[in-house]
Amino acid sequence: MKISKYQAHTVIVGGGIAGITTAIELLDANKKVLIVERDFEKNFGGLAKESFGGMFFINSPQQRFSKINDSISQAKKDWFSFAEFSEEEVWGKKWAEAFLESTDLIYKWVRSKKVNFFPVVHWVERGLFQPGNSVPRFHMVWGTGHGLIEALVTHLNTHPNRNNLTVLFQHKAEDFDFKNGELTSVRGINEATKIPFICKADNVVLATGGINGSMQKVRKYWHKEWRTPPEVILNGSHQFSDGLMHDKVQEIGGRIANLNLMWNYAAGIPHPYPKRNNHGLSLVPPKSALWLNYKGERMGPIPLVTSFDTRYLVTKICEQEKQYSWQILNKKIAYKELGVSGSEFNEGIKNKKIVSFLYSVLKGNKRLIKALEKDSPNYITANSIEELAQKMNDLTGTNDVDVEVLKASIDSYDQNFERGKDIWNDEQIRRIIHTRAYKGDRKRTLKPQKLNQKSAYPLIAIREFILSRKSLGGIQTNLNSQVLKSNSAQATAAFSNLYAVGEAAGFGGGGSHGKRALEGTFLATCIFTAQKAAKHIINK
Repeated sequence: MKISKYQAHTVIVGGGIAGITTAIELLDANKKVLIVERDFEKNFGGLAKESFGGMFFINSPQQRFSKINDSISQAKKDWFSFAEFSEEEVWGKKWAEAFLESTDLIYKWVRSKKVNFFPVVHWVERGLFQPGNSVPRFHMVWGTGHGLIEALVTHLNTHPNRNNLTVLFQHKAEDFDFKNGELTSVRGINEATKIPFICKADNVVLATGGINGSMQKVRKYWHKEWRTPPEVILNGSHQFSDGLMHDKVQEIGGRIANLNLMWNYAAGIPHPYPKRNNHGLSLVPPKSALWLNYKGERMGPIPLVTSFDTRYLVTKICEQEKQYSWQILNKKIAYKELGVSGSEFNEGIKNKKIVSFLYSVLKGNKRLIKALEKDSPNYITANSIEELAQKMNDLTGTNDVDVEVLKASIDSYDQNFERGKDIWNDEQIRRIIHTRAYKGDRKRTLKPQKLNQKSAYPLIAIREFILSRKSLGGIQTNLNSQVLKSNSAQATAAFSNLYAVGEAAGFGGGGSHGKRALEGTFLATCIFTAQKAAKHIINK
């Protein structure tokens, strides 16, 4: 049988941001590199290319320009508070500390690749019951994740040592070969030609993403705090993040940790223009919308409001008998606040068109609203609460939403505005006021106001599902990104030439985020873990 054969100093399995970063660093040292990438060339860059492109930095030029005082010590307090690491967690904590002490170097590295950032820093994951980001740290790449990947791929393709790089697209890695305890090669299949291949190398770096593209694995490792897995879980991860390499690492005695820790989103809808099976679109939920359960009841006792604690949103929805939710808003709120977490529907910033971007901030993302109105059955409009309730029930094929319950949910909020401003007494209103106090959020958040007002009609109901996104756990690694052994009496024993980076490694050590992420941290930790692996490979 014909077998394609390749040889390199280092084989990188996976062509996302972690794999690309590893390749750049190794090319800088004039090493011969081979990337095995399962996707098509047009998708080179993986999930990062589809992302919104937020990056977490501490005491950045953008923060200083906005007079935001930040420090590594404060960021550590925030990170460890939000993470709620278990007492047994060792490597996740070590990786978190190492990353937090290095964000300045990551910022400079990214800037050296001609990546720019929007001047206003966003403030997300502020914390609810657990303190989160005490200051804004979410730096938007000018060009979104699409622009970030374009810059890195351009750098890769114009690298002085580009001749040392081979990229095999549509190639699926399936197994390893071993000799004397060391990996000698990666084997797999060219999915375009069905011809097997073998890549011999001195080092192997796994940059294959997490497990959250496999709904089977997501359900298997579903966190017990979230009750049972919902009937519908949309895929907002990469379709090839299936955990196959996690399984292979376990088979050869590597250590896997924290697969029950996931970063899922609460506001997913089926993608109106799906590119893969079960493709979900992650909405940025409006802060001025009311978040209701499947019956039309407001969930609580703390109302669900985005940008404070994403995990809390998922937890509360999963507590319900039917584990999906509704957001109730009006057209005025939709134009001002409704967005998508990704590059696809954010054309102004994606294409670096400042006028288009500013127009969307001031006037709303009308392209997105029109697309949802036209092509998403989960986006419902109506000119009365009665009509809205009927359409909600028509969509689900149930009578779950009682019109009087829905009215009561909306009225209990709206009645605040019939009282004097000084005696508003609703936690969501307080959070909107708190959000608008920061200039970076003021332009994207309406002043508190009635939801049911005819001047802002139509009323809108969006049915939202839990969306699988990222794995916070993964292949456990030491601070060199070497895969640790599970069957060793020494907790520090590692494979000498097998590495895991990015989401495959739980963004460092099999879980550097603990239970929650401060957001913007995923792209940056992918770069950081890749740099650590490359440095060790070069210097050993």
